[in-house]
Amino acid sequence: MAKTALLLIDFQNDYFRGGKWQLVGTEAAAAQGAKLLAAFRDKGLQVVHVRHEFPTDDAPFFLPGSEGAQIHPSVAPLAGEPVVLKQQINSFRDTELKQLLDEQGIEHLVIVGAMSHMCIDAGARAAADFGYEVSVAHDACATLDLSFDGKTVAAADVHHAYMSALSFGYGRVASTDELLADL
Repeated sequence: MAKTALLLIDFQNDYFRGGKWQLVGTEAAAAQGAKLLAAFRDKGLQVVHVRHEFPTDDAPFFLPGSEGAQIHPSVAPLAGEPVVLKQQINSFRDTELKQLLDEQGIEHLVIVGAMSHMCIDAGARAAADFGYEVSVAHDACATLDLSFDGKTVAAADVHHAYMSALSFGYGRVASTDELLADL
């Protein structure tokens, strides 16, 4: 387990109630993420927070320096826990994330956060492509309704589609409780 890290991606204020881009079920997902965070801290395992900011003020959310772009208090980093700032969907792209994980000898990532269909999907796929063993806590991730070709796809369906795709070829997708039992 010492080579395992918890990667919390984009649990930021704009995704929560009252934020600029509220997701469906963010509070429940963050509560599950907080359980994993507490367990990783208790066991002295590596924790890495990822925070997204768009590079300009004309973005719909996560504006540079805004309160909405800050990590939500329910999963806020402690002093000494690394926070990786990204400006892309993929947490590894143009960031120091891979270097940080490799310096710690990390081989397995447990991933939680938002949005299931964007940053969680991109991060999990990139991690697997880099050779990390990947686990995603499906109940510690959130997304929103999407529209395509005149049809609205409910957030739950978006989430299930992406979790099923990740579990098909990129890693283990399990509940928070299952992943906690592994620790």
